[in-house]
Amino acid sequence: MNGFNHASARRRFLSLVALMTAGVHGGAQAQTTWPDKSIRLVVGFPPGGGVDVMARIVAQPLGELLGRQIVVDNKPGAASNLAMVEVARAPADGYHILIGPTTVESANPFLYKAAASPAADLLPVAGIGRYQLHLIVRPGFPGKDLAELMAYARANPGKLNYASAGAGTTPHLISELFLQQAGIQALHVPYRGSAPALQAVMAGEADFVMDPGISFQHVRAGKVQMFGVASAARSRQFPEVPTMTESGVPGLEFDTWVGLWAPLGTPEEARIKLARAVAQVLSQAEVKQKMQALNGEALFVDTAEYRNLLGRESKVFSTLIKNRKIVLE
Repeated sequence: MNGFNHASARRRFLSLVALMTAGVHGGAQAQTTWPDKSIRLVVGFPPGGGVDVMARIVAQPLGELLGRQIVVDNKPGAASNLAMVEVARAPADGYHILIGPTTVESANPFLYKAAASPAADLLPVAGIGRYQLHLIVRPGFPGKDLAELMAYARANPGKLNYASAGAGTTPHLISELFLQQAGIQALHVPYRGSAPALQAVMAGEADFVMDPGISFQHVRAGKVQMFGVASAARSRQFPEVPTMTESGVPGLEFDTWVGLWAPLGTPEEARIKLARAVAQVLSQAEVKQKMQALNGEALFVDTAEYRNLLGRESKVFSTLIKNRKIVLE
């Protein structure tokens, strides 16, 4: 009798273990279904700008790798702040991802009052690359290089102006860093993205712009001039153009980083799978080549280092914003 009871109990125990194991496996299977629908990649700038182009370079191969469509959704305004708030308020399910410059978190909080906070409401996923900024000057400008542009600014106070991709964007902040380091003045004219800012310079409405690499065909065609590169290295596309540091303006060695964020609370499994897929995409030769055509670099930065990068930039930009007394309406 005791033997029968023991055997029966053992069978019940084994049955219970089997059910529990099936439950665990079933749960794991349910968790690993991400993604099971299309993913929305939200860009805080209009089509044609540096961040938008980078998003589209990554979107197609990422969709192919994940087996789901990646929809690039442009929500321009307030240096990606509108897109940031929209993603922060979106369901934390891994299907709403913000792609933007690191200034979304490293500069915007010091410039804007927003309905959401990147540090509090978003989860950094990964950095996807960087690109250089090029000082592009309007056609017919009375000067042939950076030294003559600075001389013109000093000889004609109040006459120089510059376009930017928008107030608070990296091109705006690096332009202000240039003015600070060069000891000159210029009026800021913000536009809604890099493409319209470049168009303003081409039309002669603005004297110069810090361009992320969409100007190259126009430089080669002689429609605009390139006076310098705000980076530690010269442009691969225009090696004859000196860096701004080489031209006598120190401290202008700053690349624009682009990365991904998800709403806070996004499942860790989705974040990890997305980051791994992005790393794989960025290693593809075709993606690297397309990034290089922008004078950019496809470079994966994992979540931990991405957080560190955001922290380092926050220190630099918060100081610049304070020193330059940059206030946005």
